[in-house]
Amino acid sequence: MSLKNMLFRTFAVAAISAGALFLPLSGAQAAERYVTVEPAQPSDTTGKIEVLEFFAYTCPHCNAIEPMVEKWAKTLPENVVLKPVPVAFNASMADLQKLYYSLESLGRLDLHDDVFKAIHAEHKRIYDAKAITDWVAEQGVDRKAFEDVFNSFGVSSKVSRANELAKLYSIDGTPSIAVGGRYVTSPTLTNSYEGTITEAQRLVEMVNK
Repeated sequence: MSLKNMLFRTFAVAAISAGALFLPLSGAQAAERYVTVEPAQPSDTTGKIEVLEFFAYTCPHCNAIEPMVEKWAKTLPENVVLKPVPVAFNASMADLQKLYYSLESLGRLDLHDDVFKAIHAEHKRIYDAKAITDWVAEQGVDRKAFEDVFNSFGVSSKVSRANELAKLYSIDGTPSIAVGGRYVTSPTLTNSYEGTITEAQRLVEMVNK
């Protein structure tokens, strides 16, 4: 069995046991460390090259790669913007999408890493609206303000856009990193988290030429 197949099987078993999804990207070529997006997608950020980090809070691989992504993001050139995109592979994950966008709207993305910690290190089951709201309130966020944002049209619109992006980029698993609307890479293709960051950096440089 090849190293790539061994790693994929390991990732798949871990993902299934953790309730996450980590699968090959559609259209992947065996010799490539990325897939090409057809058709290429425009940037939602005017004048910027977008790097989209497709993630799910429940995904153990997203939890593992997140510190690397955050470190890498600090090195990106000024004309490149990294945007996390929470993904839902089923209806039960939708409230966690709303959690991310609610924290963003409230200016409390300082709690982003804490959500990963709560789920993966502290094993807290903050998966639905009530449990999420209780947890956020415990972090010192005003409950009413959070609920208002969580249930707002603005957050619902952002979730809808996230779902649209996941479909446009053919995202079958997380974590996946899209660069410049043209390419997507992931640990499934690169065989490691570090390799994914290295490949994403190479793709940024390629798009930025």
